[in-house]
Amino acid sequence: MDNHGRGPAPRPAGGADEPLVPTPPDPLPYEGVWRFTAPAVDASVPQARHAVRDLLHRQGVPVSDDLVQGLLLIVSELVTNAVKHAALLSPMLAVEVAVGAEWVRVSVEDNHPYRPTALEADHGRTGGRGLLLVREITREAGGACDVEHTPSGGKVIWAALPLKPTRVL
Repeated sequence: MDNHGRGPAPRPAGGADEPLVPTPPDPLPYEGVWRFTAPAVDASVPQARHAVRDLLHRQGVPVSDDLVQGLLLIVSELVTNAVKHAALLSPMLAVEVAVGAEWVRVSVEDNHPYRPTALEADHGRTGGRGLLLVREITREAGGACDVEHTPSGGKVIWAALPLKPTRVL
């Protein structure tokens, strides 16, 4: 039966005559999700930064130097926040790097229930602007960031940036 010029006739499901289902394209070699845990101590900040940088390089993720520097600053700020503000209730933290065909997402998860907010610039304070910095880096790159509760009662803070810059220099 020829379906009158409208493409192949539908075939019944089951057996050798099962209709073909389009398969998604194969993932690019650098696509994937990597997760590692670390103690919520100061030494974990540079260790997380180096681990993310090495992962991006080892996987061959097509990131510009500017994007890598932005991602590493985001990782530093998020891990520092977990170490400073969550370590008492969350002695371990998790860093996750997820890479898609067009984006890279970094996140830091801890088990502390407090959901931080980005503080506005206060020239009298020497700290407390880490999430503001994360938000600005993400915005400039054309990405997104957020804080979400986890099923275990903790939180995950993430930032996703496009692999190709969206702003014109």
